Amino acid sequence: MQNRSLRLSRGQGLVEYALIIALVAVVVIAALILLGPQIATIFDTISSNL
Repeated sequence: MQNRSLRLSRGQGLVEYALIIALVAVVVIAALILLGPQIATIFDTISSNL
């Protein structure tokens, strides 16, 4: 009985980590979509000044 409880606990922790990683990925993608044109402009300016 204790082994099963331990496995369920490990599975729960794994799911929690997966949800956190998914949330971070969504935030990063949203930030890149929103800030993408501004970042591209900055890099274009830097490359043209070199």
